[in-house]
Amino acid sequence: MNYELRTMNYELKQSKVFRLSFFFFLFSFFSFSQVTTSIDSTSIQIGAQITYKIQIETDTVNSVIFPEGQSFLPLEMIESYKTDTTKFDAKYKLIKKYGLTQFDSGRYVIPKQKVIIAGKPFITDSLLVEVAEVAIDTTKQQLFDIKPMLEVDRPSSDWWKYFLLTLLLLAIAGFLVYWFVWRKKPLTEEEQIAMLPPYDRAKLALKKLDDSAYLEKSEYKSYYSELTLAIRKYLDEKVYSQALESTTDQLIDRLNILTDGNQIDLSKEDIKKLESVLKRADLVKFAKSAPDIELAKLDRTVIDQELDIVKEALPEPSEEDLRKNQEYLEYRSKKEKREKIWITAAVAVFMLGLTFGLFSYKYGVNYVIDSITGKDTVALLKGNWVNSDYGFPPISISTPEVLKRDNPPLPDDITEKVKISAFTYELDQQFSIVIRTVQLPIPAQGQEAPKAEDYILKAVEDNLKSLEAQGATNIISNKDKFITPNGAEGLKTSGTLNMSVDKGFVANQFVLLSFANESVIQQIVINYLKDDVYLDQVVERILASVELNPKTE
Repeated sequence: MNYELRTMNYELKQSKVFRLSFFFFLFSFFSFSQVTTSIDSTSIQIGAQITYKIQIETDTVNSVIFPEGQSFLPLEMIESYKTDTTKFDAKYKLIKKYGLTQFDSGRYVIPKQKVIIAGKPFITDSLLVEVAEVAIDTTKQQLFDIKPMLEVDRPSSDWWKYFLLTLLLLAIAGFLVYWFVWRKKPLTEEEQIAMLPPYDRAKLALKKLDDSAYLEKSEYKSYYSELTLAIRKYLDEKVYSQALESTTDQLIDRLNILTDGNQIDLSKEDIKKLESVLKRADLVKFAKSAPDIELAKLDRTVIDQELDIVKEALPEPSEEDLRKNQEYLEYRSKKEKREKIWITAAVAVFMLGLTFGLFSYKYGVNYVIDSITGKDTVALLKGNWVNSDYGFPPISISTPEVLKRDNPPLPDDITEKVKISAFTYELDQQFSIVIRTVQLPIPAQGQEAPKAEDYILKAVEDNLKSLEAQGATNIISNKDKFITPNGAEGLKTSGTLNMSVDKGFVANQFVLLSFANESVIQQIVINYLKDDVYLDQVVERILASVELNPKTE
């Protein structure tokens, strides 16, 4: 609620500033004059052209300045022809023609025009022109209702390119994470063997030993190493957890102890057979003994039988053991899943950091942060700008948003004498732009009209006074010549001020562009927060786009 009240207060202040600037200015220049004109026709149809002609005879040493710009309002000047000059004796005969038109029916008065000859103003007469509607034969021409207004989509921007690029990068990153982290990879032979139960692994090791050529090549050491490793691994996993690193005597002693303690059901004879094979293997590995091939094959058969005997001798796992084994498998599965999640999160953070770094390198850290947080002025700068003409004579300008018409109420006596059009846009106490056009009457006969420069200076002065009247302080301004891209010359007044708000003052910057001739004043007023780099760019872009309609120059 407080925010809405602050916004309303600010808008009221801006409206008062805007309206007061009119009143300060308008009461300074109300006067009238008379001009003499000649036209080729006093009655035309809508959109047709009439030729307005000024003819002057003067000494050749005198300078002549004809009316320029849209000084023929309410008729519109569509063309200014070159001056036709004829010299006879010591005089010039000058004929200046203008093409005028009007697109609304009615009776119009072409206002008096001022011609300056040798520095002295001469006023011509005003002329009456009747603009008639085009007659339509409704018996032959079908009439239709006016079509309703349609919403026009904004022009598309390049956001979709960045969106597709982002999707592509995310897709690549997602594919890599899936392929290397989440995908169920085909198991290698070693992994498949590791997944087998201990008994099956031992049997498979014996089968591979049969397929080997150790005995044919007399590689007894390798043969017995593989043979005893098969039984030792099985015992290590199922009977005695230190079977792999124990000596033969230590392993046999442990088997006897387990048998005596009824922890495993092995006979003394089976233990003796196993001991015999293990000791013969020790002699082959460490004493380089070379047993007979048939004896080696027999030892292989003994180990195969002992595997079966040990398996049968082992007690059945209890429900507690099965439960603990299931819990271990679940714990292991959850652990692997957590590891995958962490890896995925790390990759996502890395990709975000990489993207942030690349954009920060190109656009700057502050810009990226402000874009992510959705700062208003960033959106204003990067939005879909609108090119449009405002007022008459038209001002062509590019703005972040379409300006809305805002006609301030004026006293009746002023409304009868001048025409005012205004267009505005405001972004919540951060940025505002106003375009206004004031059409003034020509001074009365015998009264010299102020120069365009005087109009501009007076308008600027009154704008600054209106700001002070509304509580603006520390106004510092500079004046410079401003020339639009199409050659229109005006005055640029820019500077800083402190604008009063609810909780104190806010540092603002302002730019005021002013253009004028004898009958029209055009102004563009921009007020924005100080030290906002995005608003600085917005204002720079707006100023670079300003053009006065070439017909007004």
